[in-house]
Amino acid sequence: MDKQTIVTKIENAQTALGIELGSTTIKAVLITDTYETIASGSYVWENELDHQIWTYPLSKVWEGIQTSYAKLAAQVNADYGVALTKIGSIGISAMMHGYMAFDQNDQLLVPFRTWRNNITGEAAEKLTELFNFNIPERWSIAHLYQAILNKEDHVKDITFIDTLDGYVTWQLTGAKNTGIGDASGMFPIDEATHDYDEAMLAQFAALPEVAQYDWDIKDLLPEVLVAGQTAGHLTEAGAKLLDPSGTLQPGAVFAPSEGDAGTGMVSTNAVRKRTGNVSVGTSAFSMVVLDQQLSKVHRDIDMVTTPDGAPVAMVHINNCSSEINQWASVFNQFAKALGVNLAPNELYEKLFDSSLRGDQDAGGLVYYAYLSGENITRVPSGRPLLVRRPDSNFSLANLFKAQLYSAFAPLKLGMDILLREEHIRTDNLIAQGGLFKTPVVAQQALADALDTPITIMDNAGEGGPWGMAVLALYTKDQQGLNLADYLDQLVFVNSESSTLSPEPASVKGYEKFIDNYKAALPAERLAGDNLPLD
Repeated sequence: MDKQTIVTKIENAQTALGIELGSTTIKAVLITDTYETIASGSYVWENELDHQIWTYPLSKVWEGIQTSYAKLAAQVNADYGVALTKIGSIGISAMMHGYMAFDQNDQLLVPFRTWRNNITGEAAEKLTELFNFNIPERWSIAHLYQAILNKEDHVKDITFIDTLDGYVTWQLTGAKNTGIGDASGMFPIDEATHDYDEAMLAQFAALPEVAQYDWDIKDLLPEVLVAGQTAGHLTEAGAKLLDPSGTLQPGAVFAPSEGDAGTGMVSTNAVRKRTGNVSVGTSAFSMVVLDQQLSKVHRDIDMVTTPDGAPVAMVHINNCSSEINQWASVFNQFAKALGVNLAPNELYEKLFDSSLRGDQDAGGLVYYAYLSGENITRVPSGRPLLVRRPDSNFSLANLFKAQLYSAFAPLKLGMDILLREEHIRTDNLIAQGGLFKTPVVAQQALADALDTPITIMDNAGEGGPWGMAVLALYTKDQQGLNLADYLDQLVFVNSESSTLSPEPASVKGYEKFIDNYKAALPAERLAGDNLPLD
C-alpha cells in the first residue's frame, strides 16, 4: 500500500487499534481496514510479588497503556506526517483470568490478583466438585470463592468483579462488559445461550457461605458479548485517559474485550472447529476448538470459548520461556567477558542451534523451568531446578535441548490428555510466540513434543494486539460473515506459512525425556514445599 493511501485511511479513521496487556509487555498496534500494521508502540513491565500475591499496580497499567499509545502515535506522525486524531475502532486484550474486585465507588478493593497465583486450590477443588465442571485456580470465580472461604473483609463490599482487559475497556467506554472468551475464564459459559451458566450461578449463590452476603453473583459479573457486538464507544474521558495529550478524539467503536487466548486464536486463524493453536511466552497455552464433547471432567483441561462462543479445550501452563531467557542472559554475560558482543537474535540462534547437536533425550538432563507454581504437575511454588544423574551427558547442546524440552513439558502432559485419552484431533495446530522467531528449532521441538505437525504463519510476530485489532475491525463491519469465514476469506486469504512434522527418532527421544521428567518431579515438589520463599 502506498504512503498516500495510508495517510488517507488514517485521516478517514479507516483504522483499528489493538492493545494487549501481556505478562511482560504492553503493546499497541494500529492497522488499516486491510489488516496491515502501520504503527506500534510497547512498554515493558513485570509482575510484582506483594505479600505473596503476584500483581500489577493500576498505576503501571495506565503508564504502560499511555506510553505504548504515545509511541504508536509518534510513529504515525513521523512516518506519515499526520496526527492521530481519530480511530475507527478499538479493542483491548490482556492476560486472561485473575481477580479485580471493586466497591460501589468503583475503587479497587484489593490489589489485582493475576493468573500466576496458586492460592485458590481449596476453592477450585470445591467448585469443580459442585459444578462437575473444571474450575482452574486462575479463574475469577475461584479467586472470589477463596476470598469468601478465607473470610476476607473486602468481600462484603464487592459490587463488581472484572478481568484486566474488561477493566480497561470499562474505563475507556464506561460500559461493564467483556467478550465471551474472556468471560469464560471468569465463570462457566453455557454454549447454547452464550451467557454464564444459569444453573451453576444458582448453585454458587445457594452455598451457605455465599448466601450470607447482600450481593448476587449475577450482578457482580460483567455482561457477556460475542465477537461482532459493540462493547461501547470511546468517551471523552476515555480519550484523555488513553491519550493525555488531548489529540485523540472520542467516538471510536469498541470491540468486546478479550483475553490473550482469544486474540491468539484470531491471530493464528484458529477459531473454526477442529483447528487449534499454541501460544508461548512467559506462560503458554494450547487451544483446540472442539467438534465433540469431552467424555469427562479433566482438572488439567480448561473449558473456555472462542471469541464467537465455540467451545475450546485449553491447556494452560504457568511457566514457559522465562528460564530460557535467563540462561541466554548468563551466556551473553560470558560472551561479553570474552570480548564478544552478540545481537539478541544472533545469541538465541547460536544457543538454539547448539541444541540440535544434543542427544535425542537431552542426555538424561531434566530441567524444571518453574518461576512460579505449576498446576498440571501439582508443584505449589516456583523453584527452577536442573536435575541430572552422574552418568548424564552434561553438555551445552544437551543443556539447551533440555531448556527447550522443559519449556513445552507441562504443555505436553496436558495435551496428552486430549490426544491420547479423549482422542481429539485437529486439522492443524498453529504456533506463535517469541520462541519461534529463531527459525525451525523451537518449532521442531514443539512438533516432536506433541507428536503433531506445527505450523508457523508469516504473521506470527504480529501476535495478540494485531488479533485484537482485527476483532475491532470485525466489530465495525462484519461484511455479512461469521468470524471463521471473515478470517478465512478476508484476513488470511493470502497468508503464507511453514509446517514441520514430528521426526520419529526425536519423538521417541522426547518421550524418554518426559519419563525422566516425571520420575524426578518429587525432587521439584520437595524443593517447592521446603525452601523459604524469596
